[in-house]
Amino acid sequence: MDILIKDGLLHDGCRNEPFISDILISAGRILSIGVSVTADADMVIDAKGLVVSPGFIDSHSHSDFTILADPRAEGKILQGITTEINGNCGMSAGPLYGKAVERREADLRELGIRERWNSLGEYMRIIKEKGIAVNTAFLAGHGNIRGSVVGYEDKSASDAYMTEMRRLLRETIDDGAIGLSTGLIYPPGLYSDTEELVNLSCVLKEKELIYTSHMRSEGDSLVDAVDEVISIGKRTGIRVHISHIKTAGQQNWHKAEKVISRLDEAMRSGVRISCDRYPYTASSTDLDSILPPWVFAGGNEEELRRLGDDNDRKRIMDGLKQQCSSAGYWGKVIVSSVVTDRNRWMEGLTLEEISKKLGTDEMNALFRILIGERLRVGAVFLSMSEENLGKFLSLSYCMIGSDSSARCFDGPTKQGKPHPRTFGTFPRLFGRYVREEGLLSLSEAIYKSTSLAAETFGLRDRGKILEGMHADIVVFDPDEIIDKATFEDPYQRPEGIGYVLVNGVPAVWEGRATGSLSGEVLTA
Repeated sequence: MDILIKDGLLHDGCRNEPFISDILISAGRILSIGVSVTADADMVIDAKGLVVSPGFIDSHSHSDFTILADPRAEGKILQGITTEINGNCGMSAGPLYGKAVERREADLRELGIRERWNSLGEYMRIIKEKGIAVNTAFLAGHGNIRGSVVGYEDKSASDAYMTEMRRLLRETIDDGAIGLSTGLIYPPGLYSDTEELVNLSCVLKEKELIYTSHMRSEGDSLVDAVDEVISIGKRTGIRVHISHIKTAGQQNWHKAEKVISRLDEAMRSGVRISCDRYPYTASSTDLDSILPPWVFAGGNEEELRRLGDDNDRKRIMDGLKQQCSSAGYWGKVIVSSVVTDRNRWMEGLTLEEISKKLGTDEMNALFRILIGERLRVGAVFLSMSEENLGKFLSLSYCMIGSDSSARCFDGPTKQGKPHPRTFGTFPRLFGRYVREEGLLSLSEAIYKSTSLAAETFGLRDRGKILEGMHADIVVFDPDEIIDKATFEDPYQRPEGIGYVLVNGVPAVWEGRATGSLSGEVLTA
């Protein structure tokens, strides 16, 4: 269909001066831009007084499985997201072989996904057939590759393992992966060393693809972790990217300036480096991520065995006493999701609150929850500084990523109390940090949400409003856009976004999701 957008304030995504213009869209592309465009369009959007922007690109997403469970992706599309970068933190939809298949089986069952696959290419064919609401590109997860080849044991990758891992990475790139992601606090990524990562990154160099990293530390060893990413960029010459950059734990807040200095120095020396961040001071991941790394060796069953063993529990407690010693720590850890009905009451409560209700201390409450839920527990961690958030968001090379999966307001993905970034990342950026606080200009925030991510991840003809580009567009009211999701009630729609087009098809019309599935799978 042909769509005419009339009299909107056009921000092209390139930080150029905005101007009032019409836009004619035809066959999924931007056909013409100008004043008083005339056309016999099928649909007309009156954008007078509104901003017309490229569709937002979620540079750090985890929708690999949820978009298969429910392709409507309402939580993303309603906040103006038209494209996602998935497969982050070393965890991707493919490849899945050997032990990696077993590792992901619980995720698939929990979401009611019946399809099974091994390669990323097979997975892509499945979602193409089902349809998806947003465009999506995929990184190859290092955790998937290592898990498929080496398993989840705490051991080095031999030469034979490395040969097979490099082959599997090449195969996944041939399937369409746009780069490699690592999750170096999660098994099996935490068992790799820098040499392994450099070795694999050399495969990326063959096609000039990107390396992204959930680093080994975002707290006590943050600076060393940043240095590792920089060293990989220096040694391989590839583009490197730090996922959800932060300083976790009040004792580490002072490190922000040192980290930024390291990054700026690396860029001056020729390293191509970037990062992403969500506009919140709370993080979210699996609850068991706070356990000492040695607990994870051998996979989930071994982890559960250790949690139930008296000697191992004492050793774990000793480690937690050092790691979680800051005042009020357990009151800043919120259980966001469980899988059993009997523990549903825990969702939204802190470990401190849960332990009181259970009549025990926080560590024993932690063990009871993890064992009772067989490790399937999500958590939110209130650990960051608002001042540092502003510093990172202001970096010229920092783009916006929600670090969340696509969810809907009903159906199989409506589970637990996920982090509010799931529904509010981009509206919060524009409502709070642009309009209310003036941290960023509107033009700069749009650039960080669109073309910066498209250029960084090699997305062709996306992220800008130019003639001939794909018509991924969001129309919003700069005076009204705001997030409404909270930690207590995350399933709330944002306000101020009137229209969203994905490949020229209305995905949001007059503020309501249309249910269209016009998204495309994007490849390198």
